[in-house]
Amino acid sequence: MTPHPLRVHLEQIAPLTDGEFDYILGHFMPRAFRRHQFVVQEGMAVPGDFFVVKGCLRAYHTASDGKESILQFATENWWVTDYDAYYRERPATISIDCIEPCELLCLSLLNREKLCAELRGVEHFFRKKSNAGYVALQQRILSLLTTNAAERYEQFAAQYPHLLQRLPKTMIAAYLGVSRETLSRL
Repeated sequence: MTPHPLRVHLEQIAPLTDGEFDYILGHFMPRAFRRHQFVVQEGMAVPGDFFVVKGCLRAYHTASDGKESILQFATENWWVTDYDAYYRERPATISIDCIEPCELLCLSLLNREKLCAELRGVEHFFRKKSNAGYVALQQRILSLLTTNAAERYEQFAAQYPHLLQRLPKTMIAAYLGVSRETLSRL
């Protein structure tokens, strides 16, 4: 029998017994979303942190002029939410929608805090994931500040080759901070 993708993901950092994993999984709510369906919408409450079992999503902000800036893509075994809204329990400032049909596991803040308080391995897992997220965010900001469009595209292609075929070019351009025309020239 194939192990659950969440278990495989958690055990990359924290080994678990069968009982521990069953207990952890019981704190997640499975959710299915259609293509183009919102998981989080700007201005609304954020129900949880989402682990991607299947599918592809984008997290983005829409400026007052309608321009979209994509902050993150999330595919299998990635986590996505509006972390500011999630942790501070306030309305979302970004939107997250499905590029493909998605199967997600939703972890509420209350259940996350409960699991972290009860299971040292879970707390350790989320600390390590948070640290890795901070590093990735810092690298992304530095890339936007210090590299040109061609260099950003090369970094994206090297880091996420699996996304090049899954994403429309307009979304890759919005993630890189360039126009669709500039991306086409690259």
